[in-house]
Amino acid sequence: MNPYEEKLALLSDMIAFSVVDGKLHEREYLFLSMIAEELQITTEDFKALFHQESYPIVIKSEFERIQQFYRLALLMHCDGVLHEREQIKIHEIGINMGLNPHAIKRVLKAMEISPTKMISPEFLLEVFQEQLN
Repeated sequence: MNPYEEKLALLSDMIAFSVVDGKLHEREYLFLSMIAEELQITTEDFKALFHQESYPIVIKSEFERIQQFYRLALLMHCDGVLHEREQIKIHEIGINMGLNPHAIKRVLKAMEISPTKMISPEFLLEVFQEQLN
C-alpha cells in the first residue's frame, strides 16, 4: 500500500469513529478536514471517504499507532460531548491496535481532566513507554 493510500485509510478510520455516536458534529468535520489537509489529502478524496466503506489497515509502527490513537481521542472530544459509545469504541480500537490498556486509560483520563482536552506529546509517549519497561 502506498503512503497516500495509508493516509486515506487512517482518515477513513477517523471518519468511521466520528459517527459512532450516531451523527457527525460540525466541529468533528472541521477537525477531520484539518487532519486531511495536514496529511495532504485532496478535497475530492476527503469528501469521497464519507461515502465509502472503511477497510482497516494494520499500522506497523508503534509510534504511528499511538499517534492515530491520540488523533481519535482528540476527535472524540471535538464536539464537547463525551458519549458512552465513543468511550467504549476508543478503548476497543486502542486494544485492537495493540496498545496497552492501562496506558489507554491513563491517556484518556488525562485528556478528560485537561481544560483543553489535549496532552503534551512528551506525556503521551511517556505513558506508553512506561508500559514497556
